[in-house]
Formats: sequence, structure tokens, C-alpha cells
Amino acid sequence: MSRTGITIVKQIVAFFVLIFALITPAQAACLSQGEAQQVVASGKAATFGAVRGRVKGEVLKAQLCQQGGGYVYVVSVKNGSKVTTVTVNASR
Repeated sequence: MSRTGITIVKQIVAFFVLIFALITPAQAACLSQGEAQQVVASGKAATFGAVRGRVKGEVLKAQLCQQGGGYVYVVSVKNGSKVTTVTVNASR
């Protein structure tokens, strides 16, 4: 392969790495139910009931997770026929 060909391949790979980084959200480490109860009881995170009003639609699943040094709820929501995942700040 010529230098030009190698350069093009490198640019394509760099492009895909950049796109992947932009569309992939920061990973959240989700807690077990017992861990979540302890975090909420300690006052470090709000109950889901306290933040439920920030979510529009039918809640299918909600899980408390650690993200970026704080806590968030990762929520699966159904609006009509569409299911989406939203992240709601739970840190206090």
C-alpha cells in the first residue's frame, strides 16, 4: 500500500474513533438494589420518587448509577410506541 493509501486509512480510522467517542455516553456504573438503598438512605442520592417529575412518559425501568463522581438514575421511558433511555441527576 502506498503512503497515500496508509494516510487515508489512518484518517478513516481516526474519523470512526471520534464519531464513536461523540455518540457513546460516559459509562455509568449501576448499583445493586441494596447498594442503591444504602446510598439513598445516606442522603447522597435522591429517591426516584423525588426526581420522577423530570421524566416525561411511562417509566419502564429505573436504576441508580454512579457517574462522574455523582449519582444519576438511568431510566427507560416509553412515549407512545417509542422507548428511550434518559439520565436524571440524583446527586444531592
